[in-house]
Amino acid sequence: MKKFFEPVASAWGGIITHKLRSFLTILGVVIGVGAVITLMAVGQGTSSSILSSIQGLGSNLLFISAGSSTVSGVRTEAGSSASLTLEDAEAIQSDVSNIVAVAPYSSSSAQVIYGSQNMFGHITGITPEYQTVYDLKVTDGDIISEYQYQSAQKVAVIGATVKSTLFGDDEAVGSKIKVGKTVVQVIGVLESKGQTMMGAGDNSILMPLTTTRQVFSQQRNSQGKYIVNSISISITDQKYSAEVISEITSVLREQHQLATSDNADFTITSQEDIIKTISSATSSITLLLGAIAGISLLVGGIGVMNIMLVSVIERTREIGIRKALGAQNWDIWLQFLVEAAFLTLTGGLIGIGMGYGASYFVSQYSTITPVISVNNIILAVSVSVGIGLFFGFYPAWNASRLSPVEAFRAE
Repeated sequence: MKKFFEPVASAWGGIITHKLRSFLTILGVVIGVGAVITLMAVGQGTSSSILSSIQGLGSNLLFISAGSSTVSGVRTEAGSSASLTLEDAEAIQSDVSNIVAVAPYSSSSAQVIYGSQNMFGHITGITPEYQTVYDLKVTDGDIISEYQYQSAQKVAVIGATVKSTLFGDDEAVGSKIKVGKTVVQVIGVLESKGQTMMGAGDNSILMPLTTTRQVFSQQRNSQGKYIVNSISISITDQKYSAEVISEITSVLREQHQLATSDNADFTITSQEDIIKTISSATSSITLLLGAIAGISLLVGGIGVMNIMLVSVIERTREIGIRKALGAQNWDIWLQFLVEAAFLTLTGGLIGIGMGYGASYFVSQYSTITPVISVNNIILAVSVSVGIGLFFGFYPAWNASRLSPVEAFRAE
């Protein structure tokens, strides 16, 4: 037991004797560990925020968007064709099984004015089924009804950001706002869902699709059918996703009179597919951030090696005395290796505190909530100690190879 603790005590004594040098040595490790923890926490926090906003849209969703079109023999980008119509949504609702609701919608943007306040709003023309698909809830007022949709009433349900921007603490429900050149009445305020990529975000203004046809002159296709930007679908269970997609594909190909050899002019994406894609992308970004921060750990390790080499030179006489008194090469090697590991471990522990502090600062002054995982902490500290052992090996090996005669001669 004594043989085990002796190198530890000797290493600790060497660190305490040169406090300032030891601090400067571990500074690079502190910064490296702190940077790794902070950047990976920010990356995971961003990923969690995005995935949460997608999952908050509703459950078991499918999204149909217009595909690409062919112009003069050239295939254009996805979404460029005007292929989806209200009739497509009705056909899907009546002919496809395992569906809860189908919600076609069209989006546009316009200036929104209330009194002296104005903003650029995201306008979405919806059907009543939109509420079911996206599980919309209002904090005040009501959602758009079937009667308001069928009669094309000039009403709107606004998001939380629109409400705070235009009305502040004033009552919004019952007030009238100007959307583009049309005056509409606010009938409800949506529960906050954040800034989502689809669905009803906090800066959204929902109006009956029949009303937006008039306000924004909704387009028709060559058959005179009203065109919609997208169709969102809620299915009974995610396990039916593949089956439902296959049925929808068949229905839409028939609706659009596409031959078997023709490319589809629509794209169907599941909520699960989006989550997997974003998870993969954000995980890669998080690892990249961690790798970039890890470079500073490498630089810190080089600093440890440099200082340990200096320490060996300064303590040559001490090494000679210890060897003359019977210390083995292993004892000297272990002493300096443990000292390097001590330095980087101490730096790692301080770096954890630095990482927590930086993550807290980010959460207070940005919209990102960093997620610090135990695995990342263990990884960062383990790497820092590993770097200490790796870069401390050569100086420790050099020290262990000194003979007592050479050590006294060097002094």
